[in-house]
Amino acid sequence: MHRQYQMEKDFYAEYFKIEDKHWWFVGRRKIILRLLEKHLPASDRSILQIVDVGCGTGTMLQYLMRFGHVQGLEADSEAIQFCRMRGLENVQRLVGTHLPFEDESLDLVTMFDVLEHIADQKSAVSEAHRVLKSAGMFMATVPAYQFLWGPQDEISHHKRRYVARTLGNVMRSSGFRVTKLSYFNSILFLPIAAIRVGRRLMRLDEGAHLTSDFTLTNPGLINSALAKVFALEASIIEKFSIPFGVSIVCIARKRGSSP
Repeated sequence: MHRQYQMEKDFYAEYFKIEDKHWWFVGRRKIILRLLEKHLPASDRSILQIVDVGCGTGTMLQYLMRFGHVQGLEADSEAIQFCRMRGLENVQRLVGTHLPFEDESLDLVTMFDVLEHIADQKSAVSEAHRVLKSAGMFMATVPAYQFLWGPQDEISHHKRRYVARTLGNVMRSSGFRVTKLSYFNSILFLPIAAIRVGRRLMRLDEGAHLTSDFTLTNPGLINSALAKVFALEASIIEKFSIPFGVSIVCIARKRGSSP
């Protein structure tokens, strides 16, 4: 697997098991889908050409199918096998940052929590710009604030966390016009920040075996409650940009294209 996209291999199996039900994935998915419903033209959805870059074990591909013809790109062969287990054959291997598509051939490119894995993020964003049609849309989510760095970032081999301004500048420098830029996972921001910063200050993670943050919440009432709280932001972020949060979402289009 290309190192810049790599995560600890054991965690693809974990994600495959929990992506459909863990509160973080459920809440993020509802926010993403609500924004796509708003920003994609309803009349064209049967013909839209969509690529999800860094599709992981494939859960989002299944949801993106409601918007058009979907293909997945993934750098890890093990993750692709999990996609196959979901019955997804429309996934191919990604090598480096080059996207195997013709110029101006796609309507939507998505990178959900992918850019933070890539050393040369400008190259990845420029590739998205190259393959999109003149009216095409690029949607990305990334983790926010370097002070929230923790074991999950280490496990996932992240290169960085972001602030909204930095992400917006990356998009604009690659030729995009930013149409939506907002933090999310804001309602739960304070407890998440307290846990992450507290663990670091008390040095709880030093010398410990790295464990995923997803192991902190098991299926049950707490997980369901957190999912509902997180998903409440979907109706807010559809209308407003939120000034802080654990993650950031950006929607961008080529300059000069219609909104």
